[in-house]
Amino acid sequence: MSDSLRTPDPSPAASVPGGAPSAPPVSDELREHFAPLLQGTLLERCGIELLTLDAGGGTATMPVQGNTQPAGLLHGGATIALAESIASFAALLQARAAHGDGAQAVGTSVSALHHRSARSGRVLASCTPLHLGRQVANYQVDVHDEQGGLLSTVSVATQLLPPR
Repeated sequence: MSDSLRTPDPSPAASVPGGAPSAPPVSDELREHFAPLLQGTLLERCGIELLTLDAGGGTATMPVQGNTQPAGLLHGGATIALAESIASFAALLQARAAHGDGAQAVGTSVSALHHRSARSGRVLASCTPLHLGRQVANYQVDVHDEQGGLLSTVSVATQLLPPR
């Protein structure tokens, strides 16, 4: 099983306050489905771990170490990759709820506001829906540090595609 989908220690989520959505833990079935799709991807290289997930959002974590810019701060691009990843997984489930198995979701817009950064530890992305439709799903993702400080607010828009 991919490191990105290993059963995470629940302590990162528990140690990072921030109003995480009440999505269920990622099921073994979803982990098995996603594992081959994530091998060799950016998610695997960044160490992104899915904690909770459903069509209405979820949570994911990522280590700061290995995802920094030259100044030693968490890279804004890595933060955006974390946020877009959890929103895209939620959108995929929304697409399948709307259009059935084989439906897909693709990102159409990402906008990030970075409030501050982190130098160590893990960060937690909490994804909540702004709009869940049949064609479009939009999410807000708040990224917090281990002390609960808000690092970034990211808006992610996705298009939901029926199976081909």
